[in-house]
Amino acid sequence: MKKFEYLRVYNSPFKPPKIKLYYGKVAIGTPYFLPRKWVKNGKGYLKAIPRIIGFDFVSLGWKTKYDSFRFEWNPLISFVFFKWQVALIFIPEHPDQFWESWLYYTKETKGTTEERIVQCRKEAEQTWRSIGSNETEIITDYYNLILKDKWLK
Repeated sequence: MKKFEYLRVYNSPFKPPKIKLYYGKVAIGTPYFLPRKWVKNGKGYLKAIPRIIGFDFVSLGWKTKYDSFRFEWNPLISFVFFKWQVALIFIPEHPDQFWESWLYYTKETKGTTEERIVQCRKEAEQTWRSIGSNETEIITDYYNLILKDKWLK
C-alpha cells in the first residue's frame, strides 16, 4: 500500500528513523489538523468532526517543486480514544535532507545500491555550506549523516 511506502526505508541504505511515542491529550495533527473524520451534513456536503475513537495512518508528506522533492511532514500512526491519543511518529535525524534524499533514491534511481547512491549524490546533492564562528565556512555533506556506515565511501 502506498500509505506505508515509507516503511521501505528500513530495508534501504538509509539509517532507520527513530520512532517517537506520544501519549496524552489529543495534540498531534494528522497532518494539518487534529484527528477528525468527515461526515455528510443534512445537505450532502462533507463536514469535519473531531475523531472520537479510531486510527489515522498518515503517509510521508512530500511534494515536488522546481523538479525536486520537498519534505512536508513525518509519517505517523495515531489512535484516538475519546480525548486521548497515542501516536507513533517516524522521525529521522535531519528530516528534510533525509526524506528528500530517500524520495529521490526510491523514485528517480535505477541499478545496484551503489549506483543508486552515486546517482543520488550527483543529482540530488545534499551538501550545505554555512558560516560558523570566526567567519569560517562549514561544509556539511548530509549523505555522510543519513546513510548507513556500510554505504559510505
